[in-house]
Amino acid sequence: MIAALDLRGIAVRRGGRSLFSGLSLSLAAGEACALTGANGAGKTSLLRAVAGLVPLEDGEIGFGAVEAGEARGGGLHLIGHQDGLKPARTTREELHFWSVWSGGDAASALAAAQALDLTGLLDLEVRRLSAGQRRRLALARLVAAPRSLWLLDEPLSPLDAAWRARFGTMMQTHLAGGGLILAAVHDPLPIPARALEIGA
Repeated sequence: MIAALDLRGIAVRRGGRSLFSGLSLSLAAGEACALTGANGAGKTSLLRAVAGLVPLEDGEIGFGAVEAGEARGGGLHLIGHQDGLKPARTTREELHFWSVWSGGDAASALAAAQALDLTGLLDLEVRRLSAGQRRRLALARLVAAPRSLWLLDEPLSPLDAAWRARFGTMMQTHLAGGGLILAAVHDPLPIPARALEIGA
């Protein structure tokens, strides 16, 4: 279980230009941090760097006592700004795929469907879902296969006010259980969180 996230003097370069350098952050279990900054400042790249999908130009990323490969292989979830869903699959098929791929099973997929109010949509193709419903489907993997560190890219953007509040409760529950959250946002998170401005 990841109990800490430490970014030490990290720098990321994309497309031949430096996005940021010298960036440091320490998060402990039960803490959340909201990444803010202009479009293109590097918020998404930072999340992807923590997940191991973008190389660092400089600095180090640590996960407390957990080795980086182990942390990235089974200790974190990255929910991107794009939902990453297959439109031709049914909601049930997509949720089952992501649940099993992330370490859950059929029972945990059903529990996630209930938690995100997706049970009435399970036989619909993903392409027929609204933007908010697709976002809830993407977020369901957080419940279907619990992991310590949530990396969230604009998690609230397609959700209505009621679902923003409900997801805020889910985030609070995750933190209360010792989880960590690093989220790129334009709108404030519905939970207490530290702020880190990228490109300030």
